[in-house]
Amino acid sequence: MTSSNSLKLGWIGTGRMGYALATRLLDAGYDLTAYNRTRAKAEPLTAKGAKIVDHPKDLAGLDVVFIMVSAPKDLEQVIYGENGLLTVEGKAPKIIVDSSTVSEEVSAKVRAAAEEKGATFLAAPVSGNPAVIAAGKLTVAVSGPRASFEDVKPLLETFGHGVTWVGEGEVARLVKIAHNVYLGIVIQALAEITVLAERGGVSRAAFLEFLNDSVMGSTFSRYKSPALVNLDFAATFTIPLLSKDFDLGLAAAHDLKVPMPLASATSQLIASAGGAGYLTEDFAVLIKEQARRSGYEIESENTKVISGLEVSKDE
Repeated sequence: MTSSNSLKLGWIGTGRMGYALATRLLDAGYDLTAYNRTRAKAEPLTAKGAKIVDHPKDLAGLDVVFIMVSAPKDLEQVIYGENGLLTVEGKAPKIIVDSSTVSEEVSAKVRAAAEEKGATFLAAPVSGNPAVIAAGKLTVAVSGPRASFEDVKPLLETFGHGVTWVGEGEVARLVKIAHNVYLGIVIQALAEITVLAERGGVSRAAFLEFLNDSVMGSTFSRYKSPALVNLDFAATFTIPLLSKDFDLGLAAAHDLKVPMPLASATSQLIASAGGAGYLTEDFAVLIKEQARRSGYEIESENTKVISGLEVSKDE
């Protein structure tokens, strides 16, 4: 491929995540053309130099096309549905990088369609949300041909601080599912121990400050502390989405004959929260369910808490 700074890039899907990542490519000086099903959501990118097109097929002649859509059916639609990226005779991007969250089966189907058209397909699911992107801390797991990964690695490195090639084929999809299962286990564990401390007379803010300053603290525990202390559940990832990923993870565990007792128990607690009506809030709302099961109604402490994702001056 040509040098990375001269590449012609495409972007499909400018929702909250896609928009933030496309913006980082534009801010890094790349030539980018974008498509979104609702064109108005992509239009603000023109202020940063992006061009907007009406159909995915209009991106077929570009070097690299990134995709971030919300569901498997959406990925298939923008790839080989009407006016899809691969529907132009004799023309396809050199490399397609898909960061949508889809199953290994759908990913393999799309990979085969891309290869039939002469395009290389990389599965590249990400860990993070717009706040994480703004802080430069997004991470990416990539699977597919190693040589193509090396070609696009400089582009992916504009997204955040961690880009890892994890193997061939669709294994990046399993990495993402395993990551999200761990995410659920950790947030449930945080909810349980925080409620335990509170019931013993310790403020949530004080307990989490202690935890975050200890060797047990993490980027994630710091990031979620404001929500756990002040009960701000503006959604970054919802209970239904987390529950879906647990279903996928436990199905993979069954197929691979890997016992996962902690994940199984957590899955039931997450399903219980969904059944209690927590469908649109952030998954940190699990602390409310934990408090309810502990016999009290949790209240906001209205305390300023540092998240650890404050944007640095260099960002």
